[in-house]
Amino acid sequence: MNNRLEEIRKQRGIKQEELAAALEVSRQTIGSLENGRYNPSILLAFRIARFFGMSIEEIFIYEEDDRV
Repeated sequence: MNNRLEEIRKQRGIKQEELAAALEVSRQTIGSLENGRYNPSILLAFRIARFFGMSIEEIFIYEEDDRV
């Protein structure tokens, strides 16, 4: 799953540390999300979307895998 988290965060002038504190996760979690090394739980995805006032689909891009 791809995401626009880093792009959206930077557009709004929010540091990784600030977003992490607001979401009650570590800065490393934010970095891992942004780099695609970690997919959020559905709860965290909702919290991120709510924080930015966006839908989950506007932030996280799910692309159907041809092998499925």
